[in-house]
Amino acid sequence: MTTRVAIAGASGRMGRLARSIVNELDGFAIHAELGSQTPLSDMLGADVVIDVTTPAVSPAVVSFAVENGINVLVGTSGWSADRLAQLRTQLVTQPNVGIVVIPNFSIGSVLGTALSTIAGQFFDSIEIIEAHHAGKIDSPSGTAVRTAELIAAARGDRGPVEAPFADQIARGEQVASIPIHSLRMAGVLAKQEVILGGTGEVLTITHDTISPEAYSTGMRAALKAVTTATGLTVGLDQVLGLDFSKVRATPDAEARS
Repeated sequence: MTTRVAIAGASGRMGRLARSIVNELDGFAIHAELGSQTPLSDMLGADVVIDVTTPAVSPAVVSFAVENGINVLVGTSGWSADRLAQLRTQLVTQPNVGIVVIPNFSIGSVLGTALSTIAGQFFDSIEIIEAHHAGKIDSPSGTAVRTAELIAAARGDRGPVEAPFADQIARGEQVASIPIHSLRMAGVLAKQEVILGGTGEVLTITHDTISPEAYSTGMRAALKAVTTATGLTVGLDQVLGLDFSKVRATPDAEARS
């Protein structure tokens, strides 16, 4: 049986990568390629929609697919906790539909977030710097937002991080109390640094994406997973079987910064 795939945002960087992956995978075939002027109805008849559009367009694409009983792989940034909560509400009316939201398809990025989630439990001074190519519309990136949210969740009773002078614009945008600084510039594809400061030391966890090929393995895994998914799945970690809810350290008082 062939899985028919519609790609929304097919002409973009990630859309082209999605097309090449669908074409190379056994059991998958392109059903439709949607551009900015293509009606959403062109995705009807597909088994799966890959959404790699823009933050402004993505909600409409996903909503249309859900309403029509089509599973969706979302590779578009901008799906904050609030947006995901709204999506969960919509899925209540379509219990057999599956949505897989992937802030970053890179294996290294997922592992970087996991390491940051562990380390974030030991430090109270934490900030994130993320850099992307000049064509990336949204900021902060979905990867940085998810990293901050997961660090905050793992901290538990330790509470918010220390972010002095956070009211100043130059201090970045706070997500779950963690300042995030976004760079959009030529010469960069994608990079994230999580900087953790303690008494007499600084720990930096850095991930660099130097080629779009870094997303290939994760996209293949996510595409296979979404064909049988139901409900909402968020993060490549869930697709790969990494459970961030178990990424918990139990540092004693002396070990903490």
